[in-house]
Amino acid sequence: MHPALLVRDLRVSLRGRALIDGVSFAIDPGQRLALLGASGSGKSLTAAALLGQLPDAMSASGRLQINGVDVPLSNRRSRRAGITAIHQDPMSALNPLVRLGKQLEIPLRYAGHSASIARQQALELLASVGIEEAERTMESFSGELSGGQLQRVCIALALACRSAVLVADEATTALDMVSQAKVLEALSLYSESAHSTSGHSTSTGAMLFITHDLAVAAAFCHQALVLSSGRIVEEGSMESLVERPKHRYTKQLMEAAHVGFDSLRREASA
Repeated sequence: MHPALLVRDLRVSLRGRALIDGVSFAIDPGQRLALLGASGSGKSLTAAALLGQLPDAMSASGRLQINGVDVPLSNRRSRRAGITAIHQDPMSALNPLVRLGKQLEIPLRYAGHSASIARQQALELLASVGIEEAERTMESFSGELSGGQLQRVCIALALACRSAVLVADEATTALDMVSQAKVLEALSLYSESAHSTSGHSTSTGAMLFITHDLAVAAAFCHQALVLSSGRIVEEGSMESLVERPKHRYTKQLMEAAHVGFDSLRREASA
């Protein structure tokens, strides 16, 4: 069986300067891989290269394979079959002139569902990510919702696409704890059962989960990669990286996370 996502020797350059340098990894169906690192480590740039969303001034090289099919990394600014993203900026992913319900229904109709079934599934997806007034949200435009609500709509939209690979770039950062738990539950269901275009379950979905929140990553992901200055400095099971980090940079990340956890505990008990 092929990995759902295979990346080999990924390099991203800007005017001859390497920003991502030789990144390689694979994600099997059903696996959730965390991509960790401080701001500026190259996490989002890696995602942009895989999604074909690099700025024109940057170039990418290496090998990208989705479900066993080679995908040219040079094909920028074009949608790649089999891979969908949840971006940090929800406004950039939504059309402000089209009602949100219509945007959610498009991939479901494309998958062959009738208008009524597509609408019902869109409502269920909104509810699964913690949108309480799903009917009203379906009739709304993006400018009428808060940032947190829009982020959840974008997550529902990504789930509606039912791709083999989902790239979640800081998908839970803008959410409160309750909404975050709802979203992680919905994402867990995605990784347990992706769907074919006919709507029948065929295989489990693979996920690249990009985050700076180590607590969420530790609770949600199976494996992890740690990026520093565009290079992988450590990789392994999520448990081993949290409990037995080897690289100095990974140890610093874990120590910083523990300081944050201790601070939250003190605030809670005050």
